[in-house]
Formats: sequence, C-alpha cells, structure tokens
Amino acid sequence: MSVITIARQFGAGGKTLGTMVAERLGYTLIDEQIVEMVALEADVSPELVDSIAEEAGREGIVQRFLRKLGPFSKGYVETAMEERPGYVNGDLYISLLHKVIPVLAEQGDVVIIGRGGQYILSEWPDTFHFLMIANIENRIRFMMDHYNIDRKKAQAVIDKQNKRRINLYRYFGRTDYDQPELYHMVLNMNRLRLDDAVQAVCHLVKA
Repeated sequence: MSVITIARQFGAGGKTLGTMVAERLGYTLIDEQIVEMVALEADVSPELVDSIAEEAGREGIVQRFLRKLGPFSKGYVETAMEERPGYVNGDLYISLLHKVIPVLAEQGDVVIIGRGGQYILSEWPDTFHFLMIANIENRIRFMMDHYNIDRKKAQAVIDKQNKRRINLYRYFGRTDYDQPELYHMVLNMNRLRLDDAVQAVCHLVKA
C-alpha cells in the first residue's frame, strides 16, 4: 500500500506520467479529486478553489462566489488558461490541502499529482516523491504534441502555470520545490523518454 507524489515543472508531463504509472501499478490517480474534496470542505465550487493557486499572490479582501458551479467539464489546457474573477483565502486552501491529502494517502496505492504532496506527505510511510523537470523548449513541445495546441498557446499556458506554481508554494512558505533533496528521484525529461520514466518510477516503488 504505497503512495506516490509527482511534482513537476508545468509541461514536463507530470499528469501524463502519473496516469501511466497508475495504470501500470493498478493505483488510483488523484488530481482534480483533491480540488473536489477541498471544495467540499470549504463549501465552495471546485473551480473557485482551484483558482486559489493562481490568485494566491494577491493582497486585499478575499471574495467568495455564493453560487455553486458544476464540476470540471473543460479540457486541461482550457482550464489552465481560464480567467476566474473570484478566489478564497490562500491560507485556507493550504490548510484544507493538509487535511484532504492525508485522507487520500490513507487509502494507499494512489498517485497524487502536485498540490504540495511532497511537503504534506514528507514523513508519510511508504511514500515515494518524484520531480519531473525539462527545459522550456521540451515543455513547449510536449504541450503542443499532447494537447494539440500551437506554440504560442503552449508558451502562454506554461508561463501562466509557472506563476500559479510559485504563488501556491509561497503559501506553503517554501521556495525549494525544485530541490532534489526533497525527492526520491528527479526525472530529467530532457534525457528520458516518457516510457523510461514510467519504468523507473514503477521499478523503485515495487523494489
């Protein structure tokens, strides 16, 4: 009953890797489900909670939408690019992640994508932490190839998500999220094929 967390530079292929690893090991992939559970705890919409990572760096009065919105229905890139007018407090979001992610980890045999899992579960037993990195050119190419978008849009998505990532970890009080010491393995996608990365992760977890 193991837990895998995957942190990534956006566009390095973290969600794709996580999906492939989960399928090969028979694990459950945890991604948007985290947002759904945080939304349930906070009694707000999943879209609103997910926007916190983007808006976390803003100062001022916190606003909440009062109306409920439906679950995710748009594609990955469209969701990543969408502008949202409201957000809940970033400290609340981080607090809720600290509640929700351990609940998910207790299930065992799960792959958790992003959202600070490497910090929240740093001392969790039978947990393996991975980081995916790649240079900007390879990340742009990955987005173009896997999400059928042009170069300009791929660059825009990566730039926007990089800012969201920095803002999210600012609420964790951390700037070391790309430091290799946090992880069991760093996967340099400039030098690895995706299939090789999947094999490396599965081999370590099985061992």
